[in-house]
Amino acid sequence: MNDARLNDDANERGSAQNHGASVGLTADKITIRGGIPLVGRIEVKGAKNLVTKAMVAALLGETPSVLKDVPNISDVRIVRGLLEVHGVKVTEGAEPGDLILDPVDVESAHFAAIDAHAGSSRIPILFCGPLLHRLGEAFIPDLGGCRIGDRPIDFHLEVLRKFGAVVEKQPNGIRMSAPNGLKGAKLELPYPSVGATEQVLLTAVRADGLTELKGAAIEPEIMDLINILQKMGAIITVDTDRVIRIEGVERLLGYNHRALFDRNEAASWAAAALATDGDIFVGGARQPEMITFLNVFRKVGGAFDICDDGIRFYHPGGDLKPVIIETDVHPGFMTDWQQPLVIALTKAHGTSIVHETVYEQRFGFVDALVEMGATIQIHKECLGGHPCRFGQRNFNHSAVITGPTQLHGADIVVPDLRGGFSHLIAALSAEGTSTVSNVGIISRGYENFIGKLRLLGADFDLEG
Repeated sequence: MNDARLNDDANERGSAQNHGASVGLTADKITIRGGIPLVGRIEVKGAKNLVTKAMVAALLGETPSVLKDVPNISDVRIVRGLLEVHGVKVTEGAEPGDLILDPVDVESAHFAAIDAHAGSSRIPILFCGPLLHRLGEAFIPDLGGCRIGDRPIDFHLEVLRKFGAVVEKQPNGIRMSAPNGLKGAKLELPYPSVGATEQVLLTAVRADGLTELKGAAIEPEIMDLINILQKMGAIITVDTDRVIRIEGVERLLGYNHRALFDRNEAASWAAAALATDGDIFVGGARQPEMITFLNVFRKVGGAFDICDDGIRFYHPGGDLKPVIIETDVHPGFMTDWQQPLVIALTKAHGTSIVHETVYEQRFGFVDALVEMGATIQIHKECLGGHPCRFGQRNFNHSAVITGPTQLHGADIVVPDLRGGFSHLIAALSAEGTSTVSNVGIISRGYENFIGKLRLLGADFDLEG
């Protein structure tokens, strides 16, 4: 299996309403006049990689759930639509970012309704376990995703089969049923897949008996999902050797939970501060979940101040330094952090190496940077500290960045979520004017990024 992480970095195709309308972004092109340091304060809310799964978890409860600090991003809108077509009542809470999810009247949804709301999102695969428990059946359409690597759903289907689900592939999707209910299972992941771990958790909590998962992902977002499930009545233990054990229970109730902050968004703004010689206070960011990033940020030459209500990231002056980065599963350096940081590394004095070991095709965003004047070479060899599973397989998964170089303006088309935000950073740090198209994709994971750019003093115009 090439890559079973399947965390949720999906929905590249997306329609205009899925990309931008949920955050009021009517334009899909930005003209940026670069060279201005980004300075000011912005706030981050709940993690995209947690809140969408927490919303799915509400399906398992017999009473309403309350999820707080939900960002206004299009991925959340997709999941909300999918919940609503399955009969879940979703309403706004008393505070901005609060959602109340009432699953009392859960029902089967028609294929056309599921397909219309899902677009090419992979989120529907995580609905299967909860729906099998609630309704005895589930259906998912064909699934898509960002083109950053092979992310098959086969392992998800195999997991569900081991729990006792009957899986039938049909012309327009996959139908599942559980004629004898779902039973606990012993499972082992060949790679610590976030998505597969989520699948097991959402399925095992109400399965009959004990489930043991070896080789599990233990990202902070996974641990926060476990916190939510425990609040609902689940019994889950996590060992230090990546083994998670779940004792199935007969019923779960709703939860009241404030989502973990989005550490990927926080790291993106930190990289933007460093690349533009700026000074950005990221409200809501916390140190414990960002220790690995903060170490690398400091090694590059960035500075930060830890405060009770967030983290200040800034360029303290002087030359930036080259580093060697190897992405990895938690507690390693997150793959979602490397793309924004690469922009800052083009300004470092010397040669930096980034060895991508999580997604085999995550350097597609580099082409635009080279066009803007960056000196970056992509290699098939493992250039990190040790060989990885992509070695000798003809995947371009190592980058050598030589600096410092001054980026200049260019016309750019956003390829995917994290690469897209990285292109924004490149345009903001470049000399001259850049036009960045297809920016609606960025609203999948960055709440009100246009408003935040304004708060930080960026010079840009929106175009239709």
